[in-house]
Amino acid sequence: MILSKAAFGAGCFWGTEKFFRRQFGAALKTTSVGYMGGNESSDGTPPSYARVCSGRTGHAEVLFMEYDPNEVKYEDLVRFFYRMHDPTTLNRQGNDKGTQYRSVIFYFTPEQKQLAEQVTQQVQSQFKSPIVTSFEPAGTYFKAEDDHQLYLDKNPNGYCNHRLRW
Repeated sequence: MILSKAAFGAGCFWGTEKFFRRQFGAALKTTSVGYMGGNESSDGTPPSYARVCSGRTGHAEVLFMEYDPNEVKYEDLVRFFYRMHDPTTLNRQGNDKGTQYRSVIFYFTPEQKQLAEQVTQQVQSQFKSPIVTSFEPAGTYFKAEDDHQLYLDKNPNGYCNHRLRW
């Protein structure tokens, strides 16, 4: 089986992971939360939650996944991404503010970028304001600390501002 990769920044990565896992289940062969799209530190130290939240690294909180493209289409992942967060607010989701909460699709192939742009155009009519999601080439992914993995499964009353739209 050949797996494909996807990475989405949709605000707090805890809720992003919970919603995607609930929606796609076994089609997602691996998921983890972490950081992507920022600056590498000069000393080679990987980003930490505290450093990313400071806004100094430029990283986004992301859900990284490997999925079976025979079980779920990339377009369906992108469409769901738009349903579970507000892509019309720049660097903000609910009470969470900062570049680490930006709406971003990290693409691994030119085809993913093209599909993401097509889906974005298709779903724009579902929103009153323009979609501000950025499309960035996938760079180095840094897995977040263990306590952030499956956080809302371990802490069911934890904060999550995500909700399904349309």
